[in-house]
Amino acid sequence: MERFPLKLSLPKMGSTYQSVYKKGSSTTNGRSGHSPSEDDMVDITPGCGAAGLQQAADTTPTNHGTFQLYEHSGRNSTASPNSYIAQYFSSSTGDAIIFSGMQADDDIPGIGQYDDFHTIDWQRDIARDRMRHRYIVKKRQDSLWDLIKGAHDAWSGWVCVLLVGVCTGVVAGVIDIGASWMTDLKFGICRQAFWFNREQCCWSSNETTFDHGNCSQWLTWPQMFGESREGAGAYIISYIFYIGWALLFAALSASLVRMFAPYACGSGIPEIKTILSGFIIRGYLGKWTLIIKVVGLILSVSSGLSLGKEGPMVHIASCLGNILSYLFPKYGRNEAKKREILSAAAAAGVSVAFGAPIGGVLFSLEEVSYYFPLKTLWRSFFCALIAAFILRSINPFGNEHSVLFFVEYNKPWIFFELIPFVGLGIIGGCIATIFIKANIYWCRYRKYSKLGQYPVTEVLVVTLITAVIAYPNPYTRMNTSQLIYLLFNQCSISNSDPLCDYDRNFTDVNTAIEKAAAEEGVYHAIWLLMLALIVKLVMTVFTFGIKVPCGLFIPSLALGAIAGRIVGIGVEQLAYHYPKIWLFSGECSTGDDCITPGLYAMVGAAAVLGGVTRMTVSLVVIMFELTGGVRYIVPLMAAAMASKWVGDALGRQGIYDAHIALNGYPFLDSKDEFQHTSLAADVMQPKRNETLAVIMQDSMTVDDVETLLKETEHNGYPVVVSKESQYLVGFVLRRDLNLAIANARRTIEGITGQSVVVFAGTGNPPPGPPPYLPLNRILDMAPITVTDQTPMETVVDMFRKLGLRQTLVTHNGRLLGVITKKDVLRHVKQMDNEDPSSVLFN
Repeated sequence: MERFPLKLSLPKMGSTYQSVYKKGSSTTNGRSGHSPSEDDMVDITPGCGAAGLQQAADTTPTNHGTFQLYEHSGRNSTASPNSYIAQYFSSSTGDAIIFSGMQADDDIPGIGQYDDFHTIDWQRDIARDRMRHRYIVKKRQDSLWDLIKGAHDAWSGWVCVLLVGVCTGVVAGVIDIGASWMTDLKFGICRQAFWFNREQCCWSSNETTFDHGNCSQWLTWPQMFGESREGAGAYIISYIFYIGWALLFAALSASLVRMFAPYACGSGIPEIKTILSGFIIRGYLGKWTLIIKVVGLILSVSSGLSLGKEGPMVHIASCLGNILSYLFPKYGRNEAKKREILSAAAAAGVSVAFGAPIGGVLFSLEEVSYYFPLKTLWRSFFCALIAAFILRSINPFGNEHSVLFFVEYNKPWIFFELIPFVGLGIIGGCIATIFIKANIYWCRYRKYSKLGQYPVTEVLVVTLITAVIAYPNPYTRMNTSQLIYLLFNQCSISNSDPLCDYDRNFTDVNTAIEKAAAEEGVYHAIWLLMLALIVKLVMTVFTFGIKVPCGLFIPSLALGAIAGRIVGIGVEQLAYHYPKIWLFSGECSTGDDCITPGLYAMVGAAAVLGGVTRMTVSLVVIMFELTGGVRYIVPLMAAAMASKWVGDALGRQGIYDAHIALNGYPFLDSKDEFQHTSLAADVMQPKRNETLAVIMQDSMTVDDVETLLKETEHNGYPVVVSKESQYLVGFVLRRDLNLAIANARRTIEGITGQSVVVFAGTGNPPPGPPPYLPLNRILDMAPITVTDQTPMETVVDMFRKLGLRQTLVTHNGRLLGVITKKDVLRHVKQMDNEDPSSVLFN
């Protein structure tokens, strides 16, 4: 925090000192409203509001630049900690300073709140937090109680992420257990205890062996009606119950989302990315969204739809982070500081989803976080560690692992295998591109057609089609996580699936697996897997985006695992029939099996997921944490990079960035480069031949200001010296003006429509009556400015790195216009030959 004394002469104040504070990065909660000017971006483009959220976004006031000037109050203020802060940071005259975010007795009620669908002011919020911290450090020496409060403030961040990690681990355990039980409920019920899933039910059985999880304690639905396990009648009954339970679970999930928490639908990662970049979406991380997301996720996963729970776990963990941050005012009242907790929560979400705490931290850093300082990295690591530990303690799968498809490989890979691994990366990139383009096309059609008006009906139709098509194929009928585990797994003496129908004679479970020819069962399984690949790809296109909680990680892994297993079987049979060719470098000349098809499934899964999400580093770490070995990092890296290159060549955006663009969120991706040669004058609003709505510093009446507010919809207004002299004085927000005028009419006697509004000026107050209205307290006298010849490349960097919402454009000190974040986003789209009107929010 820096202070610059400026000697000015203000009305009725004589010669007083003022202080300019450099703002930093932290924001208060929009509801608490502690900062005097805490609004959002300014859009002074006339007539850009449309309807609904767009209108709310366009007509809501926004915030200012990087420096804030506040007058010394000149009053004795000893009633609250805020007044102590003011006294400590006051000048030698002893006057109190009112700092942004510190409420004084005469603050205008309501000023300082963030509006929905607007962007936070990173710069000011960082300064507010530094101001608060300096006050605490100063007071720490006064008493033992202040020392304790200082210590509490120092470790409150660690306690908050500890609580987030614990709660995330518990919720993940509940989701895993609930989804596992309800998925098995589609096939039957445990006679001994109905709350057991099929595996737990058979654990309690005294039988030493059972086939495909079927034991005497587990009753299929045909058996409940007196039928046998096999036969046409049993098949039809099982088919009907499978479809019936799927429709029931999907209907409940969609209905709960529609009635109680519309924000609980979808994956949530595109919105989390946007929120972490500084955007406000009220209710998206609230308690109702959390509850419905958890319950709806269990139901939608159990329905058998082509979706996963890993993406929504990031949303659920972020909800927990948002709710728990309110226990600590340092984070709950400061939106920028809160985003440090949300970044750690996102890491915990991936940690419990895959049992990969390190991968979760890297996912938060690489994929979702916008602002990720070093201390956030440490806290994210701690949060992910705690979440993984809690989930491991709960042990939802009963296999000592935190994820259902944990596997381990022991054989090294051959150098030649890099060729099929890179080939799998290319295949994964192509599959991912097909999926992204088809899904975005369908989501856009849903958004702009009547289909979007019937979300529950759409869910039921998709569920019905999925269930009818999926049941006949055993690889689409089973839970997707179980399918991935089956494809990742090695063939052994205990594996009776047709995929392992080789001409082998297992005599000793401890001996190495020998090479063998694939028999008819393997080729039949390959055909079923090809059908499953097509069905899952098509159904995932229509499923991702429907109004139920649905993730994309598991379907992507399944698609890649299917393709990888097919390629792996092909390479394995090549090595069996031609073991001595130069490709295998003599590695396959022995009798042992030198090719592991399950490894190809894992590499293919990484390739498709990397192509869909454009992840690289975090993806590789997640995948090798899943397998428990690091010797396969090189194959995974080769496939991930090949997939990303192919995906970037065929389509610029990953699925999450594509959905951000589809929804019109104001997200400036720091990874993109602005490569055009335009200037600030080309982008600013209004254009050179249009009129700029401004406020004069001391020559407009209250009626004039209110008329300006009624006739325009801008979110803020530059303040200039006079109509003839367009020299910039400062910037004031529409919302602050409305609140200040309404408050003045209530509290100041004699204020009428003819009262002169004074923001700054000479020391001689306007003659009265009626009395003048001083509004210098709501004026930002140091907004960020650029000249009209500033390259847009520099302006875009300022918006990205400083978290700006608008900047004023000047020429030789005279005001020309304003550039808002929306203007920047629209200009970027226009220069990239895209539709600029797709940017909906400020």
